[in-house]
Amino acid sequence: MALEIEKRFLVTGDDWKEHAISSMQIRQGYLSINFEEWVVRVRIIDNKQSFIGLKSSLNGTINTEFEYKIPIEDAESIWNNLNHKLKKIRFNLNFNNASWVIDCFQDKNYPLKIAEVELENSQSIVSTPNWCGEEITGQKHLSNAALARLPISNWSLKELKIFNLD
Repeated sequence: MALEIEKRFLVTGDDWKEHAISSMQIRQGYLSINFEEWVVRVRIIDNKQSFIGLKSSLNGTINTEFEYKIPIEDAESIWNNLNHKLKKIRFNLNFNNASWVIDCFQDKNYPLKIAEVELENSQSIVSTPNWCGEEITGQKHLSNAALARLPISNWSLKELKIFNLD
């Protein structure tokens, strides 16, 4: 079984940029958004590679996740027929010997930025960088699937203020 153990944070400021080592354009579309069972997505990277992913939450920090490469033509066809999708630029960072990613959302989720760090186990200690704001691990309404279904551009002013996104 493939396990993903991660912590997620809202990003504040731009200090993270000095740690960026690479970036990629990502388009994600969702075939199923069922947080009680499985989330199924198609992911297209730099218009060159594509994957189908299946994800199920075991708890707020640990997810079961499977991802399989699929032909780009199939992914584009699926993408074109989906209602719930998002675009983002993912930056890969190396910070304190840990692999971090910063997702800078585009279009209807701009200017949202979310940092993720993968952990070896759920008891791993994370040295939180100064560019990490509020921890949002396990907050389903800020998952990629939820943001594809209800982007922040559709949130109320009150909801945006809660997360300092106004």
